[in-house]
Amino acid sequence: MKINKISLMIGGEAGAGISRSGFLFAKACLRGGLHVFGTNDYQSLIRGGHNFYIVRVDNEEVFSQFESVDLLLALNKETILIHKDEIVPHGGIIYDGENFSLSNEELGREDIILYSVPLKQIVNNLKGQLIVRNTIGLGVVMSLIAFNLDHLIGVIKDTFNSKVADLNVKALTRGWNFAQKHFAGEHNYQVSEQKVGEKKRIFLNGNEAIGLAALRAGCKFYVTYPMTPATGLLHFMASFEREYGIIVVHAESEISAINMVAGASFAGVRAMTATSGGGFCLMSEGLGMLGMTENPAVIMVAQRPGPSTGLPTYSGQGDLRFVIHASHGEFPRLVIAPGDVEECFYKTLEAFNLAEKYQMPVVILTDKYLVESYEGVNTFDIDRIGIDRGKYLTEKDYESEEKYQRHKLTSDGISPRAIPGMKGVIVRTNSNEHDETGYTTDNPEVTIKMVNKRFRKRETLVRDLENYETVKLYGSMRADVTLFGWGTTKRPIREAMKLLCGEDLKINFLQIVYLEPFPTDKVRKILQLAQKTIVVEENKTSQLSSLIREHTLMTIDHEILKYDGRPFNPLELVQKIKDVF
Repeated sequence: MKINKISLMIGGEAGAGISRSGFLFAKACLRGGLHVFGTNDYQSLIRGGHNFYIVRVDNEEVFSQFESVDLLLALNKETILIHKDEIVPHGGIIYDGENFSLSNEELGREDIILYSVPLKQIVNNLKGQLIVRNTIGLGVVMSLIAFNLDHLIGVIKDTFNSKVADLNVKALTRGWNFAQKHFAGEHNYQVSEQKVGEKKRIFLNGNEAIGLAALRAGCKFYVTYPMTPATGLLHFMASFEREYGIIVVHAESEISAINMVAGASFAGVRAMTATSGGGFCLMSEGLGMLGMTENPAVIMVAQRPGPSTGLPTYSGQGDLRFVIHASHGEFPRLVIAPGDVEECFYKTLEAFNLAEKYQMPVVILTDKYLVESYEGVNTFDIDRIGIDRGKYLTEKDYESEEKYQRHKLTSDGISPRAIPGMKGVIVRTNSNEHDETGYTTDNPEVTIKMVNKRFRKRETLVRDLENYETVKLYGSMRADVTLFGWGTTKRPIREAMKLLCGEDLKINFLQIVYLEPFPTDKVRKILQLAQKTIVVEENKTSQLSSLIREHTLMTIDHEILKYDGRPFNPLELVQKIKDVF
């Protein structure tokens, strides 16, 4: 019997409440003191198609999902036929036997336990809508794993209004009672409560963590045009609009969004937008204007596979080079790629500070897997990173008798930043090349000075970033194999390292968090110590490998690449690492 380790999959068609059910179950397990991770897979459809949600529960820290499934709650037969080979030996399928027939012979698997539950009949008895059947199924799951039902009841009551909650609690209890009566002693899994530590844990996804950080950082203007998978951030920010006194705008296009951000920033407001690769294409000209006018902005780019529409509801890492080089001309920008929910929060706080300190656009580069997957994490330390607005001038600060120059030449490249409307100051800038006062110029000598001034900011930033955690090393400095990755490859890589822990193979992993400016010295140091190097990345051309080669003049030995829109499976990754070694 497996104790406190289970992988639950819930599957069915779009609109059947798949993701919500997985979320409720995972949160209940979190409240029971367990570590949880949840991720979804869905097609670009409002109704129909095939969706599923995987929840992994463990008494040890969980970094990613497994493709193996212990229990499958199937709301239609298609789910079973698609995923039957992923179910582990002696795993189980919960299904509505009155809705469709199923047998071990049909599945070609005698080692799967079938739990037939009259889900639709119970819904009818409750006089509820069909969507409630997933809650009945969760009741069966809770019974089979012998987990305290009170945790899930509490989550349901906290999630829904009283009328909806009452119906779902009844449905949950009916499912529990049915399983207790008909499946006693048949289960191979048990999940029991664990002692909750002193630190409280919360359950949220990357979009929500970035949104919380934006609110904490003092973002007062959020504008975007909805685009999967960044839309969740819009919904989150809109839900706090009144409580935090912010303005949230659903713009008519990504072009409008980036230009509104530029205007808000020019007016002195911390501003943010978010999109995916296709939307960022439309933002590229506005990005260049931010670079020329030296206005700070934070832009979250949530990647999905392209080109064009590509796979709109799946994940990838194909936009790294694009984001680093987006827009025409040359200007400094910062690109940060968090790898988990906790990093989404803290790196977003850093992004807002660095954007204002260096008066440049900062891109938070994420992907669908990161922003839509849920993790149980310790509550964030909101005082860990303070607010730094850089050379932001107030009327008290500005006492100079000289004429204000928005683009004043300075040794560090950063000019004092006043806000329009400030007494005694005219703030002038434009998207043409300009002189220190902001007036347009085509003078070659002035042009050279202004270009050099903007890039002095980058030189200052590079020195400053030595004090930041631009890379993270997991494992010892020396190893048989050194893995390199960025973004959410961190999750399956760390899970693979756990699986390889007992093997006669010493592995470490360098996560590169800040990708532009590239942390050349830190990466080169690890490369020089490495015996064998592997880049793990979710794109076809291994863009990280080329970045490493460009900046360090050193070549990666091997590449493990995946570009089908799905995240790495840790078990598959383990085998590929062994094959290389």
